[in-house]
Amino acid sequence: MLDATKIMKRHPKNPLITPDCIPGTYAVFNPSPVMYQDKTILALSIYPHDMRKFEAGGIYIAASDDGIHFDIRHEKPFIDISSCEYPFSLIKGIFIDCRITKIEDTYYILTPMSIDGEGPFAVMGSTKDFETYTPIEIVSLPSNRGSSLFPEKINGQYYRLERPTADSNHPGSIWISSSPDLIHWGCYRPILQPGYSIWNIIKIGPTPPIKTKDGWLVVIHGVTSWMHSDYHYHIGAVLLDLENPNKVIGRTRSYLLAPETDYEINGIVDNVCFPCGAIGDLEKDELRIYYGGADKCICLAAGALSEVVEACKREL
Repeated sequence: MLDATKIMKRHPKNPLITPDCIPGTYAVFNPSPVMYQDKTILALSIYPHDMRKFEAGGIYIAASDDGIHFDIRHEKPFIDISSCEYPFSLIKGIFIDCRITKIEDTYYILTPMSIDGEGPFAVMGSTKDFETYTPIEIVSLPSNRGSSLFPEKINGQYYRLERPTADSNHPGSIWISSSPDLIHWGCYRPILQPGYSIWNIIKIGPTPPIKTKDGWLVVIHGVTSWMHSDYHYHIGAVLLDLENPNKVIGRTRSYLLAPETDYEINGIVDNVCFPCGAIGDLEKDELRIYYGGADKCICLAAGALSEVVEACKREL
C-alpha cells in the first residue's frame, strides 16, 4: 500500500540555510527553487533585523552545485525596484514568497507586493541570469497571493494558478486564469477548495506546476487549526489534466510533509512547512521540495516523483 506521508524524506543536513548564514538576518524562509545552468537556485524570502532597509521582506538569491551547500548573495536584494518608474515606484511592501517559472529561455518571477498596505497583488518580473531583475507589470488585483505560472502554453494560452487571499468570510481556494501574452489575464475559474482533508481545512495555495506524463503536478500548502489561531502548515500535491488544467484529476488526501521536527515546530511562526515550488527530475524520478521551516529556516525533502503522482491518482 502506498502511504503518501512516507514518500518524502527530509535531508539529514536540515536545515540547509538559517539566519546565521546571512549577516543581519532575522529570518530566512519560503524559497522558490529552479534549475539554472546545472545549478540549483533558491530565491529566498528574508527579513532583516534592520527593517529600515525595506518596508517588509526581501528576495535574495542562493546558488548550489549539489543542491545542499548554497552560496548566498547577501550584498543586496535580487528584486530591487526602488529606482523604477510608475507604477513600481508606488510599491512599498511584502517582497516575499515569490514563485519562479522558466518559459523557454526566460525565468518569470511572480511576487506578492503591496501599495500603502493595499495588497497583496502579483507583480511579474523576469531574469535570464539571476543577476538582474526586470519588472514587467502588475498582473493581478488585490488581494491575490501565490500566483504560479505554468511552464508552457496550453492550447495556445498561458495559464496561471493563484490564491485569492483568504479571510474570515472566504476560504483560501486555488483558482486558475489564462492569458494570450502573460500580461492580460482573464477567464478566472475556481478549481480547488480547502477542506477535502483534515490537513487543509482552513486554506490551500499553489506553486508552479511540473509537467509529467500523467498530468501537471502541483505542490501545494494546506493549513489546518487544532485550536483557535493554532495554525499548522502542511505540504501536499494536486494533479491537473495536461490539456485541460481546469480539471483536477488527482490529489493527496494525505499530506506529504507535516511540521514534525524541531526546526519545523519551533520558530518565528511555529508549526510550518511551506513551499513556494519544487524541482522535478523525470530522468532521476526525483521530486525535491525546498521549503520554509517555522518561518525561520530553509529545508529540503526529496522522494520519488512517480510515487507522488501515483498518490495523487489513488487518493482522488
